[in-house]
Amino acid sequence: MLHLKCPHCGVLAEETEFAAGGEAHIKRFGPGSEDGEFEGYLFYRKNPAGVHFERWRHAFGCGKWFHAARSTTTLEVYGTYPADVYEPPKEIMDEIARRGVN
Repeated sequence: MLHLKCPHCGVLAEETEFAAGGEAHIKRFGPGSEDGEFEGYLFYRKNPAGVHFERWRHAFGCGKWFHAARSTTTLEVYGTYPADVYEPPKEIMDEIARRGVN
């Protein structure tokens, strides 16, 4: 069971209080884009064994979206951060590097 901390309201809870929203930091393509770019945006996602950045919503709490960095193999959560950023914060990347995770 994952334990996530909402970066907006500070609640630490089991994953059942949250709703998963898929991969984070995806470049979106819409009208006017190339067919291949739009196809990639709609259908292709990473499925790594190791560190993965995901979108989550605090469904039974404040209702806000955020991102989480976690391991898909151990379910270890490295940190959470607001969804309004384009890349993971340095603190989370440093924590992943400190733990020696790929």
